[in-house]
Amino acid sequence: MTDDKDVLRDVWFGRIPTCFTLYQDEITEREAEPYYLLLPRVSYLTLVTDKVKKHFQKVMRQEDISEIWFEYEGTPLKWHYPIGLLFDLLASSSALPWNITVHFKSFPEKDLLHCPSKDAVEAHFMSCVKEADALKHKSQVINEMQKKDHKQLWMGLQNVVSTWSSQEIETTQRVKQDRFDQFWAINRKLMEYPAEENGFRYIPFRIYQCSSSAILTTNLRNMEIPKFPKKLGARSESL
Repeated sequence: MTDDKDVLRDVWFGRIPTCFTLYQDEITEREAEPYYLLLPRVSYLTLVTDKVKKHFQKVMRQEDISEIWFEYEGTPLKWHYPIGLLFDLLASSSALPWNITVHFKSFPEKDLLHCPSKDAVEAHFMSCVKEADALKHKSQVINEMQKKDHKQLWMGLQNVVSTWSSQEIETTQRVKQDRFDQFWAINRKLMEYPAEENGFRYIPFRIYQCSSSAILTTNLRNMEIPKFPKKLGARSESL
């Protein structure tokens, strides 16, 4: 996988044209114009929506602003899901731009976790990395990394978001290339295995279902791939 540079770059530079609109019941002092961004698929909403938050707060009173959250066609968007995953689960068959509604009140406690800061996103991301490495390398790779390596991995993931202007897109492309190199300089270690082992111990993966809040997490031993039934739902229900 580490040799597939073109594929890795295509995934890294993947972006989703998105239109953010303030919820109609939010109280504003003047009309809130929509805000457009090109969202990186491999990042998280909390990391790339500072511009959105500032844009809408300009037309709102401070006392009407609480924790920001997003929804798409009535479904709250989970901040701990990657942006590309959210789009593929909920809106892949819809026309672009992806229309996301912004809320500053009535936080859906039953549907979303609170995100007090970007530190919470970092903790979630590093937890996922550690879980995967425990399956692939018995945690040997992640444990041998220094704290600065963890930080470089995280800082590289904080992808750059841009508006739709051609000048800003060109600028962010150069920065994103730097972030790509920064991220993969560390992530490459997590994607390699000793030649004598001829593969990872286990291949970690998750199955996400848009019809259920449950996430199915499992793993496969190398070369022990089970025969899945034709319908993925049947397999999911049996796990």
